[in-house]
Amino acid sequence: MASFKIVVADPKTRKSQSMEVNDPQAQSLLGLKIGEEVDGTLFGLSGRVKITGGSDKAGFPMRSDVSGGVKSYVLLTKGIGFRKGADSGKKRRKLVRGNTVTEEIYQLNAVLVQPQQ
Repeated sequence: MASFKIVVADPKTRKSQSMEVNDPQAQSLLGLKIGEEVDGTLFGLSGRVKITGGSDKAGFPMRSDVSGGVKSYVLLTKGIGFRKGADSGKKRRKLVRGNTVTEEIYQLNAVLVQPQQ
């Protein structure tokens, strides 16, 4: 039984809206990847919604350059999942989640890309 918390941002109004999605709407999101677009009627919105990221139940962020829906250690220099310290040029091996939506995902971030008038 999948359930997600979805945060949808509207770039025109610069506001975001949080909603809870349970079965069967959540089942239709399983297997999607970061960057794919979904019809907004699944969430009660008009237009299309693009998935931009998310995090799992333990708080590990999703990265678009890690394939699959598994957690893996990745050597990072910048970007999502890496906090830049005072020293520049450092690399760290961090645990991140892949780019595919699975049942372990808790929160999905999305942006409204094509609102209908």
